[in-house]
Amino acid sequence: MTNKLNKVTNIDKSDEVKASEVFNIDTDLIVSKFIERSNYVPEIDDSYVFDQQTTIAILLGLKFNKRVFIQGLHGTGKSTHIEQVCARLNWPCVRINLDSHISRIDLIGKDSIVLKEGKQVTEFQEGILPWAFQNNVALVFDEYDAGRPDVMFVIQRILEAEGKLTLLDQNKVLKPHPYFRIFATANTVGLGDTSGIYHGTNQINQGQMDRWSIISKLNYLSEETEIEIVSKKIKANDNEKKYIKSMVKLATLTRKGFQLKDISTLMSPRTVIMLAENYKIIKDMKIAFELTFLNKCDESEIDIYKEYFQRSFGFDI
Repeated sequence: MTNKLNKVTNIDKSDEVKASEVFNIDTDLIVSKFIERSNYVPEIDDSYVFDQQTTIAILLGLKFNKRVFIQGLHGTGKSTHIEQVCARLNWPCVRINLDSHISRIDLIGKDSIVLKEGKQVTEFQEGILPWAFQNNVALVFDEYDAGRPDVMFVIQRILEAEGKLTLLDQNKVLKPHPYFRIFATANTVGLGDTSGIYHGTNQINQGQMDRWSIISKLNYLSEETEIEIVSKKIKANDNEKKYIKSMVKLATLTRKGFQLKDISTLMSPRTVIMLAENYKIIKDMKIAFELTFLNKCDESEIDIYKEYFQRSFGFDI
C-alpha cells in the first residue's frame, strides 16, 4: 500500500469560499477550497444533506487545525459526513478502519526487501501515518474506539496541534504538513459500550480523549430530512416517495423501541436506503422488508417489528 501513495496536490492553489453557500448551512465561516482535485479527493454525492453542527465542527477542524471526534449511532453517516465536506473543498481524504488487525507496523511502516540494481536490499517502507502526516490530507480513523492499545498510543503522539511524529526505527522526527488534518469517528465517546450493542469497543484513555479539541455528536436526522435524502439517493418517483415516507416512519418506530429497550435492532438511515433500493427492484414491500431487515432480527421480537410495519404501511406482513 505504501508504494502507491504519492504526493497529493499543490497546496498553493486554493480559493476562499463561503461555507453557507457550499454546504447550505447557517454560518459565517470562510474556508479554503483547493483548486486541483487529486485521486484522494472523495466523489461528491449530490444528494447528501449536511448536518449543521457536525459540518461546522468538521470545517473548524480543516480551517483551524482542530482535532475533531464525531460520535454517533451506527448508520448516521459520520465518516461520510467528513468525506462529503472534503469532496466539496477538494481536500484529499483517507479513511482507516481501526479494526483489531491494524497494528503499529501498519501505521508507521516496516523494513522490506526490495530490488535495486539487481540486488536485494532492505529499505524502510513508510506506513500510512507518516505519508499522511507529510501531505495535505484529512486522515480519518473509523471505529476509533475499537483500536488496539499499541495503535492508540502511536496516534496519541500526533494529536497535539504542533505534535511531531518520531520514527524510532529511522532516527527521524517528522514535522506535520501545514494542511495535515486528523479526524476520528466512533459509536461511543470513549467510555466503553454502555448499550450492549457495540461489542469489541474499548474505553479510551481519558488523557487521549482530552487531546480531541472538538467533540460532535451526530444523531439521526428529522423524518423530513431523511425522506428527502432517501428519495434523492434512489431517484424515487411519486409512488416510491409515498413508500419512503412509510419506511422512515417505520425506522423511527424501531429507534424509539430501541431506546425503550423493547427491541435490540434498529433501522439506521443506511438500512432505510437499502430497503428503498431493494423495493425499487423487487416491487414488493413485504419481501423487501424481510430480506433487508426482518431476517436479521431476534426471533423473539419479530411480532413487535410486524406491528411497527402494520402501523407504518397500513397492511400486515
